[in-house]
Amino acid sequence: MTSATARVGAIVEVAGPEIPALLARVEQRLAQLAAGHGPVLAQHAGATIAAGGKRLRPLLVLLAAGPAQEADEDGLLAAAAAVELVHSATLVHDDVLDAAPLRRGVPTVWSQGGRELALATGDLLFSRAFAELAAAGSLAAVRALSRASSALAEGELAQREDAWNAAVSVARYLHRCELKTARLFEAACELGALAARRSERDVTALGAFGRRIGLAFQLLDDVLDISGPQSVTGKHRGADLLDGTVTLPLILARERDARLCALELRSITAPDQAEALCEAIAASGALDEARSRALAIADEAKAELRALRLADRQRTALELVADSVVARRA
Repeated sequence: MTSATARVGAIVEVAGPEIPALLARVEQRLAQLAAGHGPVLAQHAGATIAAGGKRLRPLLVLLAAGPAQEADEDGLLAAAAAVELVHSATLVHDDVLDAAPLRRGVPTVWSQGGRELALATGDLLFSRAFAELAAAGSLAAVRALSRASSALAEGELAQREDAWNAAVSVARYLHRCELKTARLFEAACELGALAARRSERDVTALGAFGRRIGLAFQLLDDVLDISGPQSVTGKHRGADLLDGTVTLPLILARERDARLCALELRSITAPDQAEALCEAIAASGALDEARSRALAIADEAKAELRALRLADRQRTALELVADSVVARRA
């Protein structure tokens, strides 16, 4: 299996020589922002940002902007940092809600410092995100990230409302995924396009591309929760099931296996029970169907790019992002 790091490296290489330097400056900016708010919060905010993974969302900001010479570089860097700060904030708050001891195999802020410190850390990250965009002076960018942040909150509320309800429909599940994940991908692409001063039509089309790859990304995350070992996902297999979160693999498996329709999800209380349910879901063929749906959505994302006038490197890099989010396997 090609590692996630290698896939991102391939995208960066295709995108052009300016992208690694810009990503390094985004990283520096994130570190500076985390360090500027007192030692306790800085420690936890800094650790959260440092454990932030592949920086896919900031990369999308840079790729959506493309090699346009007229791009506002300061606004571009602010946008890339802001998107990652919002993403990090949501992870910290999610860990509080889920009482999660680990995130990507690393102890969470909640497990190390408790609920109040974790909430304060998440709030700090959110506030710094909007301060970055406000300082860059783009009202349109602030609006785009605000819409995405509101969607994140709505998605979390919808997920809590649906907890333990195994009869959730596919349409309801996809709506939740769009709110909780896809809208921030959409905002990342919109922010990059705005910083490059692209047309309103291009901003909309690139945003639609981002929304679709965000949706495909979430579908694959939910497949990996069922199929993936902790060494790949950073959490126990079936963690979503133990949390009462109903995802596409379970929804599809219930359509295929009548025995799962009678299952009371609240009865799954231990890791070995979750493991057994994961095996039943996999045996139903639901994982292959969920992957196929994610692949189809990624293809739809690439189709959004056809109507745009993009540099060859930019188009290829964006297409590789769409491919990479559905290439992950346990």
